[in-house]
Amino acid sequence: MASKLGVNPRLVVGTAVLIGLAALYWALMETGALSIFSDKRALREWVGQLGFWGPLAIIAMMIAAIVMSPIPSGPIAMVAGATYGPVWGTAYVVIGAEAGALLAFGIARLLGFEVIHRWSRIRPMLDWLGKGRSQTGLMLVVFASRLVPFISFDAVSYAAGLTPLAFWRFLIATLAGVVPTAYLIVMFGDVLITADSRGLTVVLILISGVTLLPILARLVWTRHA
Repeated sequence: MASKLGVNPRLVVGTAVLIGLAALYWALMETGALSIFSDKRALREWVGQLGFWGPLAIIAMMIAAIVMSPIPSGPIAMVAGATYGPVWGTAYVVIGAEAGALLAFGIARLLGFEVIHRWSRIRPMLDWLGKGRSQTGLMLVVFASRLVPFISFDAVSYAAGLTPLAFWRFLIATLAGVVPTAYLIVMFGDVLITADSRGLTVVLILISGVTLLPILARLVWTRHA
């Protein structure tokens, strides 16, 4: 029936997801629950009180933070590390971040890819990006962006969904990039929670440097080889 009426099922699903996310964000804002995401100590106390449900809350909050830009993901990762330690904290953060990134990628792919592909000026570039070598390049861009905490995780996920990057390539690039960054943030969870804004910035810069070091070393080695 939907196809006979000319309704695109993918558009319906994507729109429904967006409406659901908007409703969820409105509910969080109206109830005041949104403010807890920016208060690392209050967030840690709340997660600690959840007991068995704490890890599920970390994963759900990470998904929400990736899909809904106004929600910061950094404090959630810090709390995960301070509460569950570097190993399990990293696992929960990675699961949530990966799921959120895939959801954001899917929303952009459902709602925006076909629209952008109709633009005659952009279509040649999209066709070029769809080729094998360009696909690898897109993977490297996604991977490198995951290594820098200052680059918007959600913006990259949505933008990648608008490109011809294959879903499985995006999944692998995101996973490979998010694991080391998440581990370092989670490992310093206690320090980051008690740090002021200046100290937090310094630590995040150091984390970016450590995670990007292998890429920079590879570039230098390739240039002098």
